[in-house]
Amino acid sequence: MQQSNRNNKQSKTDKLQKILAQAGLGSRRKMEEKIAQGRVVVNGKVAQIGDRASLDDKIIVDGKALRQQGIILSRPRVIIYNKPEGEICTKDDPEGRKTVFQALPRLQKGRWIMIGRLDVNTTGLLLFTTDGELANRLMHPSYQIEREYAVRVFGEVDQVKIDQLREGVELEDGPARFNSIRFVGGQGRNGWYHVTLSEGRNREVRRMFEAVDLQVSRLTRVRFGDICLPRYISAGKSQELPPATVNALRQSVGMKRFYFPKSLLDKLNRKK
Repeated sequence: MQQSNRNNKQSKTDKLQKILAQAGLGSRRKMEEKIAQGRVVVNGKVAQIGDRASLDDKIIVDGKALRQQGIILSRPRVIIYNKPEGEICTKDDPEGRKTVFQALPRLQKGRWIMIGRLDVNTTGLLLFTTDGELANRLMHPSYQIEREYAVRVFGEVDQVKIDQLREGVELEDGPARFNSIRFVGGQGRNGWYHVTLSEGRNREVRRMFEAVDLQVSRLTRVRFGDICLPRYISAGKSQELPPATVNALRQSVGMKRFYFPKSLLDKLNRKK
């Protein structure tokens, strides 16, 4: 009986770095670094690499209880948000500008984690989730999640410049290239292009065009991985993704499907 109790307890635990990552505190690697640095305490004892825990344990990270700073995940949720121009991708702004978080649905439990970001003048698709591990994986360069942007370019775009952008240009933080670039419309010196790339460095699309002496006058993200921005979601509005799409997103970065109970699926369907 004693052995059985130990096994039951063990089955309810996870590696400590996994729990912290799922709570949205950072990637598993970053959490392993915190543990190795002695910054995580479990039930009054400084944690070690390899320790396991459960949400029933008292977990302290950098002197603060996990439940006060992390997300205790009940189910993974993901929403699409159509970011308008002028909103900033931060929770609070000292200058009092509107932030993307102010328009999101309120959560009774947990918090929204932004997956990547867009600069203040860029519009379009942003994803938010309550699942810290999913957010970390979708943002990690190793998963090569492709982003697609609609770009209005001012200037003469010839084949030489297109070839440069496909083959790669040198930026101050390293080389960058588009996976694809195609003309979709426009007249004169204002043309619209769709470009794709598999990373999300700061102002990367704008800087790449500047590297070949072209100016971006409008920039909108229209796709992130397999998630496209629907035309019916107007600027400043959001929509939650259905469980099947959430699971497809999880599987795209090597995560297991989440079991959504039938009672929950029925409840979500009634809300449609």
